[in-house]
Amino acid sequence: MAELKARLQADLTVAIKNRETVRAGALRMALAAVTTEEVAGKTARELSDDEVLKVITREVKKRKEAAEAFAGAGRAEQAELERTESAVLEAYLPAQLSDDELASLVDGVVARLADELGERPGQRQMGQVMKAVNAEVAGRAEGGRVAAVVRAKLA
Repeated sequence: MAELKARLQADLTVAIKNRETVRAGALRMALAAVTTEEVAGKTARELSDDEVLKVITREVKKRKEAAEAFAGAGRAEQAELERTESAVLEAYLPAQLSDDELASLVDGVVARLADELGERPGQRQMGQVMKAVNAEVAGRAEGGRVAAVVRAKLA
């Protein structure tokens, strides 16, 4: 069993025993998403820790989008609940890169690709740059943030 999934299950048990309803609810939903991912496709399989991290990242993104939607609809209590659940799940994600760290990482990838291509990559090579940067970022920054920094560097 993936170490991260086991940790989620253990933390869920503790949250239930301590009657932490919001925390337990967030962990239940994350584990349900992991299980759904495991049985998706033709054969059931065990997810690796990296795959579990991707599922948790997706769940955090869903919570943030839901919080914005609820806030926009004037449902502050529901928006706050979504933000709280998002914070619970973010604790399981690796530390996020700062803007400076992300910028320097993108600079390094752009320089490396410039050497390989023989010219500085431009907007046309954004896909190549994004692929290389995302491989190095490995879930430590949201895709939108990464794309914005890459776009700025290539402009």
